[in-house]
Amino acid sequence: MRTLEDFKEGQVLLIDKPLEWTSFQVVNKLRWEIRQRFNIKKIKVGHAGTLDPLATGLLILCTGKFTKKIDTYQAQEKEYTGTITLGATTPSYDLETEVNELFSTAHITHEAIHDATLQFLGEIDQKPPIFSAIKKDGVRLYELARKGQTTEIKTRKITISTFEITKIDLPNIDFRVVCSKGTYIRSLAFDFGEALNTGAHLSALRRTKIGDFSVEKAVKIDAFIQSLKAGL
Repeated sequence: MRTLEDFKEGQVLLIDKPLEWTSFQVVNKLRWEIRQRFNIKKIKVGHAGTLDPLATGLLILCTGKFTKKIDTYQAQEKEYTGTITLGATTPSYDLETEVNELFSTAHITHEAIHDATLQFLGEIDQKPPIFSAIKKDGVRLYELARKGQTTEIKTRKITISTFEITKIDLPNIDFRVVCSKGTYIRSLAFDFGEALNTGAHLSALRRTKIGDFSVEKAVKIDAFIQSLKAGL
């Protein structure tokens, strides 16, 4: 049974983030539920690594004094599974925005798909998407993008240790990626399309691991709230 003192001293909560929720919405919801449960005005709650609204999977939340450990969890290697759709691009590199350009996929073979993954293994330079929460001159890039403004984005050094193709059903490709902090899977999908001389966007994404933490141990938001109210 978790007490108020437990949450203040620090808890690590493994949440399976649902589709279309932002990471901040999850934090705000659980913070509110903890405050209601113990009738308190405030409690520290933060997350260790943002998931896009269209992504699901593992979100680590820290409470109380454990919020000081967030940077440690954020720095750990992450694993994702998902689907890249070839033959079309979107401005956001995923399904948040509409398709803006179509490309042929007639030339793409299974061998070419597997060979293309090799270009992305190890330390590489990656340019984050314009639709991202990165700040430039104090303004988040997605705010500029939604106004139709363009800006130069610097590349970042990231490391991809695993890029495995798990299923090919063109135009869709299922994958598993293990990567370092700061990796944008949306950018990987876009760049992967270019490597195959076509366009591509990310059509599904699920975070399955952060360091030694697995989504298999995570709970749904509703399940956490029920256990909280039941005093479990």
